[in-house]
Amino acid sequence: MMKKLTSLAVAVSLLAAPAAFAADKILLKTPIAFSTALPGLGSPIPRVAEQLDLMSAGTLKMKVYEPGKLVPPFEILDAVSSGKINSGYTTAGYWAGKIPAAPLFSAVPFGPEAGEYMAWLYYGNGMSLYQEMYDQAGYNVKVLPCAIIAPETSGWFAKEINSPADLEGLKMRFFGLGGKVMQKLGVATSLLPGGEIFPALEKGAIDATEFSMPAIDARLGFHKLVKFNYFPGWHQQATVFELLINKDTWNEATDQHKAIIENACKASMADSFAEGEAIQFTAMKDNVDNNGVTIKQWNDEMLATFRTTWDEVAAEEAANDAFFAKVLGDMNTFRDGYALWKENAFLPRK
Repeated sequence: MMKKLTSLAVAVSLLAAPAAFAADKILLKTPIAFSTALPGLGSPIPRVAEQLDLMSAGTLKMKVYEPGKLVPPFEILDAVSSGKINSGYTTAGYWAGKIPAAPLFSAVPFGPEAGEYMAWLYYGNGMSLYQEMYDQAGYNVKVLPCAIIAPETSGWFAKEINSPADLEGLKMRFFGLGGKVMQKLGVATSLLPGGEIFPALEKGAIDATEFSMPAIDARLGFHKLVKFNYFPGWHQQATVFELLINKDTWNEATDQHKAIIENACKASMADSFAEGEAIQFTAMKDNVDNNGVTIKQWNDEMLATFRTTWDEVAAEEAANDAFFAKVLGDMNTFRDGYALWKENAFLPRK
């Protein structure tokens, strides 16, 4: 008899579980900064939407809007904060003009690779600082890292770059803190959304560009116009993408829904990283074999120049903004400790 009662209780609890969610249905209307056609960059968020629906038994849904369909990419933060929309998928580096420290939660020149970045975010002080950044800047958002990719290419150029002098006078699309490095080296930089880069190259508004990984850049067709693709991506050894949720929406959500969203995004971090790592070599081979692209490695002089110039930029940014200094200091302290592990545990590079 006791066994039957226990079985009945379990059955009742399972039947009741969807009902517990039913009174608290959520629809996250989510404009995104990157087309879902871009693998590893925009492709993760539809998979997150699918998982939210499945894990919540349909009580938590996400409707994804392609770039510009609901809110322009560079307006997502303000729109989520104001409640115009209740969520958005983007990258913190887009908010550098509003919050100086924001690029540190997106990609850092000569910064952490994906594993180290996630270690700092989840098991260092990264996540608390990430949320604090938006809070202290007055934005009414909850932030969750929701995708990460490995190194990007360093850029696409119409001619070889053999010395710092070759950069002077170039007009180039460039992202984040790396763009400030390039500016110091005489490059006129602009930050264009992905869909605007090819037309700008075609019209001569820019001479060169960086955007993302080879498989992503291939979708945008840079190889048709500029043939020298440089590595390594010193400016973005890893790039984090964020899901922003209006804080009122987040606070009203059940603990179950919060846990589902948080864990779907953590799963997406692993999934997006794996996807990005799996598809680059095919795109690189195609570029060389079929598109007339020359893959180039920065020489030692150029890498040293980028590094010393980044050190100057970092010092200037820290001097100009106390929160930037706080975040960079914490990240560097974590990295100083991590270096003992990295230098001993991993095989040396050639």
